[in-house]
Amino acid sequence: MKRLHIADTHEVRSGEVTDIYFVRTEEILKVRHLNEHVCMEVFLKSFPDESYRWGVFAGLEEVCTLLEGRPVTVYAVPEGTVFRPKIPVLVIEGNYLEFGEMETAILGCLCQASGISTRASRFRVAAGDKGLLSFGARRIHPSIAPMVERAAYIGGCDGVSTLAGARLIGEKPVGTMPHTLILIVGDTLTATLAFDEIIEKGIPRIALIDTFQDEKFEALRVAEALGDRLHGVRLDTPSSRRGNFRTILEEVRWELDLRGHSKVRLYVSGGLGLEDLLDLSDVVDAFGVGTRISSAATLDFSLDVVEVDGVALAKRGKNSGAKDVLRCTRCTRHMVVPRGTRVRCGCGGETEDMLVTVMEDGVLRAELPPARKIRERSIREVDLLRGARGEREFLGL
Repeated sequence: MKRLHIADTHEVRSGEVTDIYFVRTEEILKVRHLNEHVCMEVFLKSFPDESYRWGVFAGLEEVCTLLEGRPVTVYAVPEGTVFRPKIPVLVIEGNYLEFGEMETAILGCLCQASGISTRASRFRVAAGDKGLLSFGARRIHPSIAPMVERAAYIGGCDGVSTLAGARLIGEKPVGTMPHTLILIVGDTLTATLAFDEIIEKGIPRIALIDTFQDEKFEALRVAEALGDRLHGVRLDTPSSRRGNFRTILEEVRWELDLRGHSKVRLYVSGGLGLEDLLDLSDVVDAFGVGTRISSAATLDFSLDVVEVDGVALAKRGKNSGAKDVLRCTRCTRHMVVPRGTRVRCGCGGETEDMLVTVMEDGVLRAELPPARKIRERSIREVDLLRGARGEREFLGL
């Protein structure tokens, strides 16, 4: 049987996906007997566009998988930390030949996972207190779906749709029903009744109501047939609906309420962007967002040498020397200072070290928390950063 076009964990750890110039660099250094002790730091050069105000750090657990067993020391901000550009989020110290071949993979893990978690965080802000579900697995290569869904969950999604993604984060998968089921069964109500009869009782009954008929009448049909068993109705592919999507939702809500079905929740999905969530959050109970999260732009991290054999040394445009990252416990401002420096924030608040020892000599020294705890951190830190600002202002829209 042919295999998917992917590299497995062993191949990645073996350096099979490294850029060729790192292989050639390694060859030169070995011939010249140069294996200097270096300090290298990962920092974000810039965000994907000017609307971004913060990033959510993700991918650390996979970086630890890449470096475990190698004689290196790793410092990092905790996964789920909210950060700004030009702040070191991860530092690696060790002899270069012990880990240099991992640079491509390290950056790949951090850039993509953090890009997705950051985009999901922006959607979390736009959704407010409404539900936010990750539905983007069908828009990415299946082999990376668990990583993508974990990053989306860390950024603020309430649930993910695939079995492997849910297993990775320690949660149950979420989802409703596809148009395919209704098309094969031949009728929205018949398909919903079959779902209600066959699927285990703990799964919410959410009917998809835009396959054949007007959404208002389909909503009423399933609501009257299922009664209190109906948890919600979902409207999909809003861009294909004629008329104003908000008006359609308001009409469905009105008719359901008028007939005693006020507890039936409204779910929407299908090509939703930030503006859609902001415009619909007062009438919708939960959003399913796919492509706009799973295809998020990567964050432009760089991994650069800042010290060689204890001597501060860096390329042009990069501050040399090992550094500490301090954060004010009062105003959350970040400060990058030479390692060992301790300062108070200008607001008078105390500062805390953000970089913690994750690995020493290839052995994990810090606890890697479950996804739920990481998600709680990211949401808490975004809320603290946002303060009293409104959603649009905070999202740069």
